[in-house]
Amino acid sequence: MNVNINTRTDASFNLTNRLLRLLWNFIYQIFFRFSPRPFHGWRRFLLKVFGAKIGKGVHVYGGVKIWAPWNIIIGDYSGIGNGVNLYSQGLIKIGKNAIISQGSHICTGTHDYNDLGFKLITKQIKIGNNVWIAAEVFVHPGVEIEDGCIVGARSVVTTNLPAWKICSGFPCVPKKDRKFQSI
Repeated sequence: MNVNINTRTDASFNLTNRLLRLLWNFIYQIFFRFSPRPFHGWRRFLLKVFGAKIGKGVHVYGGVKIWAPWNIIIGDYSGIGNGVNLYSQGLIKIGKNAIISQGSHICTGTHDYNDLGFKLITKQIKIGNNVWIAAEVFVHPGVEIEDGCIVGARSVVTTNLPAWKICSGFPCVPKKDRKFQSI
């Protein structure tokens, strides 16, 4: 196979995007990352200043890594735990009352492995209402996790997951229905 290895690799994002990310990283390091644990309102404010759409009562902890706040939408009363990486090269939509537990990685970017320059590909991730993504889960670009789904710890989500199921594994698959107890 004869392959031309002299490929062109242009910047994946325009100058404005790169400058905004530089400014965001400065603000993140100084004002977001080390803000006191209960200062959820302050962190919501900073995210909104940078274009995130954040609902009321949202808890985003200081140890959450966010690539581009302007590509984040989080519904009311959701929580994003310390150590979560919202790698928002593309849009990440998180519904109401959702929990993303510590160490999880929500990744909207990948590369075209058939392109010698490994061209960037971004795909939206949608996480529904009342979803719980347990600790250290990896969610691939383009995935939709429907309402009420629970994703078990350390799962790798490569395909869409159905509503009101408990799912786990590598690859993550539905295991059983989510059941509710009456009070």
